[in-house]
Amino acid sequence: MTEDREIVRGTPVVPGIAFAPVIWTAPRPEVVPGMPRIDASTRDGEKVRFEEAAALVSQRLRDRATTVSGAAAQVLLANATMAVDRGWLGAAQKLIADGTPAEEAAVEATEQFVALFTNMGGLMAERVTDLRDIRDRVVSELLGLPEPGILVPATPSILCAQDLAPADTAGLDPEMIIGLVTVLGGPTSHTAIIARQLGIPCVVAVHGLESVTSGTSALLNGEAGELVVEPDPGEARAAVEQGRADRMRIQAWNGPGRTSDGVSVSILANVQDGAGARSAGTTAAEGVGLFRTELCFLDRDSEPSVDEQAEIYSEVLEAFAGRKVVIRTLDAGSDKPLLFAHHADEANPALGVRGIRIAAENPGILSRQLDAIAIAARQTKSQPWVMAPMIATPSEAESFAAQVRARGLVPGVMVEVPSAALLADRLLGHVDFLSIGTNDLAQYTMAADRMSSDLASFTDPWQPAVLALVARTAGAGIAVEKPVGVCGEAAADPLLACVLIGLGITSLSCAGAAVSAVGAKIGTVSLADCRRAAEDVLTADDPAHARAAAARVLE
Repeated sequence: MTEDREIVRGTPVVPGIAFAPVIWTAPRPEVVPGMPRIDASTRDGEKVRFEEAAALVSQRLRDRATTVSGAAAQVLLANATMAVDRGWLGAAQKLIADGTPAEEAAVEATEQFVALFTNMGGLMAERVTDLRDIRDRVVSELLGLPEPGILVPATPSILCAQDLAPADTAGLDPEMIIGLVTVLGGPTSHTAIIARQLGIPCVVAVHGLESVTSGTSALLNGEAGELVVEPDPGEARAAVEQGRADRMRIQAWNGPGRTSDGVSVSILANVQDGAGARSAGTTAAEGVGLFRTELCFLDRDSEPSVDEQAEIYSEVLEAFAGRKVVIRTLDAGSDKPLLFAHHADEANPALGVRGIRIAAENPGILSRQLDAIAIAARQTKSQPWVMAPMIATPSEAESFAAQVRARGLVPGVMVEVPSAALLADRLLGHVDFLSIGTNDLAQYTMAADRMSSDLASFTDPWQPAVLALVARTAGAGIAVEKPVGVCGEAAADPLLACVLIGLGITSLSCAGAAVSAVGAKIGTVSLADCRRAAEDVLTADDPAHARAAAARVLE
């Protein structure tokens, strides 16, 4: 591009090229403070009005969830539950009982929980965007305004926003919204995850985006993390044509995963339920590298029975009959609470009782889940691999492996905590495989909340320190000839996937929509090139230099 073009930059999330006019999200409803107080005689009616608005918003979100699948459906269902959360409703009703109008009560109650969630950090902080979106939908209903959200453009457009509510992102039409750019957000935010599922080029944490006005033509490069304002039309069209050629090559890829010199690499899919597994089964994925079991249970008031769980697990195993399926035991905690588990209040949930640590206070939950997986395995004549999240010590790995083997299953653990990466060789003395969750590994390695847009550059999976831990873990697997995979969002980045192979990773698991892009890219490079790129990346000082180093070798 010519040097005088304005370019705004952020953190790349989903690769791809888009050239189109920019649109911005519609403004959210505003509640002007100082509305007339509610007379005591009408306060009960005002409470009912508020409850009915919240219930209507919840039902709309549930209805919308039936029209989508995968992560989008899970996000919408979680938000539907939040809209009628007893704590939030109770806080607003208390304000109404004191004479606050329903509209103001919705705003004030929301801010109470925003402060609470922000202080808790981690995944709870991520829910601030969700909660404010629910507030705006309820307020719009109370004011008699149209439901807020994204206006459907007349022509394909690049959508810009401060941040996108999951309810908006989940309903995007990828034929009309061909690019996403946000001021806030991070590589693992809901917006990023759903954009990846939809295959829409996406860049987050973009500084200076507010200077780009609606109607301006722009060229979005999702791999470089750049939005070029008013680009040269000829250069932009050439970039789009190259992007189209790349997409055709990607769509033609049908597996299996293999480098250009014939080295096999398993390309797997991340799923969260039977519907997601059936959808992933239509791709070239060779199996499931991450079955997120907790997403089936987050909105349950009571623990599903062993038989109920077995039925859920069987759906995924049947969708990939005869193929590899890796099941992760419940990854929950006070940052991602299960309503039927005991969760003590914690000042910092991301560093608290989550993942395998829940078993210490709720041992029956883990044993019943393992029983259900074993039943599903017998019913489907499968041999699933089972891994535990948030393992930090060899003794935890040993205890988990014993329970898994007692049920005739294949044990493994997640590497998300730096201690697990540093002691990977000792973990492998107890388990048969490791799977690296790069999202949490980046968060804990860089001491940066992965949901903070201000810290998005620190939680970028291209951080050399994070990749150094990946290399150490992969090396431990090579030494004992046991597989080490990556199932974090890093595996969905085609260029980074090549680097991971060069570090010694044997399998890559990503969103179904990213499977073909990753597989096609791997097929264009040799193992020697991947190793050379990995060596160069590990000497880089920051993510930008790491990407550039890899691109010089692999592109």
